[in-house]
Amino acid sequence: MNRKIITPILAAVCGGIILTGASRALADADDKPAAEEKVVTEVSVQTGKITAATLHGYVSGYGTVEPAPATADQPAAGAQLAAPSAGVVKIVNVVEGQQVSKGDVLVELNSPAVAAEVERQKKLYAQQNTSLKNLQEAEAQLELLRVTAPLSGTVARLNVKPGQAVDLTTVVADVMDLSRLAVSAEIPSAEANALKPGNSLEVLTEPPVPATLLYVSPTVSKENDTVLVRALLPPDSGLRPGQFVSLRIVTAVHTNCLAVPAESVVTDETGKSVIALVKGEAATQMPVQTGLHENGLVEIEAPELKAGDVVVTTGAYGLPEQTKIKIQNAADDETSTNSAAAK
Repeated sequence: MNRKIITPILAAVCGGIILTGASRALADADDKPAAEEKVVTEVSVQTGKITAATLHGYVSGYGTVEPAPATADQPAAGAQLAAPSAGVVKIVNVVEGQQVSKGDVLVELNSPAVAAEVERQKKLYAQQNTSLKNLQEAEAQLELLRVTAPLSGTVARLNVKPGQAVDLTTVVADVMDLSRLAVSAEIPSAEANALKPGNSLEVLTEPPVPATLLYVSPTVSKENDTVLVRALLPPDSGLRPGQFVSLRIVTAVHTNCLAVPAESVVTDETGKSVIALVKGEAATQMPVQTGLHENGLVEIEAPELKAGDVVVTTGAYGLPEQTKIKIQNAADDETSTNSAAAK
């Protein structure tokens, strides 16, 4: 065949092959971005706002209501009255729950030996065969047969009845001033360093009863590693001696601090506390320092944070550092579709 004819044919064939390859390469280049495009998952969350709040630090515990102890200004508000001498109960002048005044005779004892000695001293004194001092001492012994109230208050307990034999170990009655009560509690020693007299205290009854910490023991109990604390209660507390109550003592007050709902603070893989800050249309993790916790709020600190900033609450746990979100606040009955593409 003539070479002049073959050469154009080969050139045409090769050109066709080259054009076909180029077309396929262009087609593959057009398909590649579509294949490599990232698929971003949208996460439904709920949000809240950073607020300025006053938060308190507390030490909590359990205590018992009891009569107030003696102070520099007042005697103890409760007293257990023992028999002043051995004898037999002659007369009981009161009943449980009765109001008495200081000096009232509650119980009288009968001691034949003491009574006989008084009568003998009287006769001897009349005959000038004894001294006035001996007679007064005999009458003083007779006076000891009377159990008197050492304070004004209520007969909380009466333990004897007429005809009952008693001795120096017998508790005849309890008298309490119910307007002067205190609450005492044993606080673990590890938490006691934050406590000092003057701290505000709240007995968690309904309604709560406010008080002020009066005493913090300087020693630790060897039996249970606790520190005894005590607070005086207001006269109208409505509490009763022997009542078991829960309480909390204020150890810190932070005013106008930044706070978020507790569920918005989570721990990342490194163990640090973070929040998911909704900035613009992106939810981005931000490390924070946490402080006081109270009533479902947590104190936070971080640069550039301010009251009014929006954070993820429900759904914050496990949220990536930055992700596409869909806000669904059921509390407002509204659904926001603000979202952002992940980096």
